[in-house]
Formats: sequence, C-alpha cells, structure tokens
Amino acid sequence: MNLTQKAGGVFDLRKLKAGNAYTLLYEPGSSLPSYMIYEENFRTHVCFSLTDSLLVTRSEFPLEIEEKSIEVTINSSLWQDLEDAGYNPLVANGLSEVYAWTVDFFGLQKGDSFRACYQAYMLNGKEVEAGPILASAFIRSGRSLMAYRFVQDSLPGYWDPDGVNLQRAFLKAPLKYSRISSGFSYARRHPITRVVRPHTGIDYAAPSGTPVMSIGEGVVVERTYTRGGGNTVKIKHNSVYATAYLHLSRFAKGLTVGKRVAQGEVIGYVGSTGLSTGPHLDFRVWKNGKPINPLTMESPPADPVHQENMDRFRTHIASYRSYLQPEYYEKLALRIIGLTGISFK
Repeated sequence: MNLTQKAGGVFDLRKLKAGNAYTLLYEPGSSLPSYMIYEENFRTHVCFSLTDSLLVTRSEFPLEIEEKSIEVTINSSLWQDLEDAGYNPLVANGLSEVYAWTVDFFGLQKGDSFRACYQAYMLNGKEVEAGPILASAFIRSGRSLMAYRFVQDSLPGYWDPDGVNLQRAFLKAPLKYSRISSGFSYARRHPITRVVRPHTGIDYAAPSGTPVMSIGEGVVVERTYTRGGGNTVKIKHNSVYATAYLHLSRFAKGLTVGKRVAQGEVIGYVGSTGLSTGPHLDFRVWKNGKPINPLTMESPPADPVHQENMDRFRTHIASYRSYLQPEYYEKLALRIIGLTGISFK
C-alpha cells in the first residue's frame, strides 16, 4: 500500500500547498527522511511516516481562550487603526457583524471610537484568531451604542442594555469593506452611454470576487443576465420589500430561482458584467414596488430579550458595563434600537 492510500480519510495529498512549511526528520546516519511534518495551517499538522510502516496522522494543537479588550479611535479605517494600535485587526470583522444592522461601516467618521471585549484564541501564547465579540460600544459625539452578546433560545445574538435586539430584518449593506461610488438618483448621467436617466440604487466599488450577501431572508425570484445589469439576482423578502444585486461576476453555487436564502447568505460575487466601467455592485431596493434609497431604508428590530430571561441578561452584562459605559455615559445612554429612531450614519 502506498502513501496516497494510507493518507485516505486523513489528508488529501492533492491539497499540499506551495508556501506551507514542512519539516523533514532523519534517523542518524540516514540520507532519507523518516518523517515529514507538514503544516496545514497554524493549528493543524500532518505527519507522514516514511519508514517501512507507512502512516499518516493529523494533529491539532489545542487553543486557549483568553478574554481581551480593545479601545480604538477612527483615524483612517477601523482595520488599519486597530493594527496601528497594536490590536488584532481581525476584531474589525467581529465588530462589523455586531453592528451590521445599526452602524454604516462605509460612513465611519474620524473621531468615532470603539470599545470591545472579545474572546481571543491563543496558541503558545500568541493570538491566532479573534473569537466572538462579548460586549462592545460604538461612540460618536458622546453618544454610545452598546451591544452585549447573549444566548437566547440556544442562539447567540447582540442586544442593547435594555434588551432590544440589534439585529434587524435587513443588513445595512450587502457586502463588507467597500466604498460607495455612486448614489441614489433620478437623474444620473450613465458613465458609458452618457444618457441622463434614473439610477435608483447604490453602487459599491469593491474588488472583483468580493462576496455579496442577501441583506435579508427571502426567496430568489430572478437569476438572470441582462445587457445593462449583467449577472443579476433579485430577491423577494416579503409582501413589501424586494432587493436586486447587479453586475455580479458569478452566482453563488447552488443559487436557483425559488431558493430560500438566509440573511447574510452569499448569493454572488462582485464583478463588472453588463454595462459597467469596473468591478462594483449595483444594489437596489423596492418597497411596495417603488424603488427607494437603500441608505435611508428603515428596518424593524428582531425579537427582544424575552421577559423571563431579563434577570439573567442583566446579570450577564453587569460585568461589562463599567468598561463599555463610564458613569458620564450613563445618562446619555440612548434607546437607539427601535425606540428613538436615531441612527448612526
């Protein structure tokens, strides 16, 4: 039996990657290696025994969990500012998930700040992964929007101090880390045809291949190609709202008309198909059949913390409140989520 057969069910030798480190171990006086240890990733190693007894084993180093905190003020970008401050920039991903429904990450302003506690996954004393955000605060002009991770009905979610759910029926944006290159308008000159006509959507400039997500749960009603919009997906969310995603380079695998998609599910990838001057996503929203500006669309919150869980919730968040909300924020704490109508933009 050869090594490929021995590796069956343990490691696919076709997935050896150029650039990954490996170590060869030799018996004293031997010119041929007895073992090869291949680093599949920072945590997983595959050991190939090259002796008479061919053997392939896979080992994972156990990760330790450590609670860490960050405090960063926006100067250039959240990712870069975290890195410049000596923090793990991957925390930005967690924060964008926490505030996906309530903070426009394309509109962060200089002087905005974040405080957060999160789980760091450690290997040999080094942080190798940023785990979930446990508690966080987004602060703008003295106002604080706080979020606490809490498990309800066996599912983790994020709530404000009053138990109001930060999750909305719709995400703020259908992709991460991009910029708005063209806004909603009823009289925009098309960059290719030069004809002035309505552009009832938002263009997000992003690298080709960037994943595009459905902003809410719904059913795919169109998966098509048009001369203007290129590869296009349209999703009907309910009797009121529908969304469309244009100029995709390709559709997500398995995406078909009639498929029900979840909020945040990848439905395609940024491209430049159709009438397009470069890779971007043209994102559109209809309310009761009429196009509306996605940036000003309001969305109701999901279920709050249930009354029977409130005591447990208050006890859970108590240990984080002093860090996230100093005393001078206490009176300024706003019921931003679904109560005042105030939003950060």
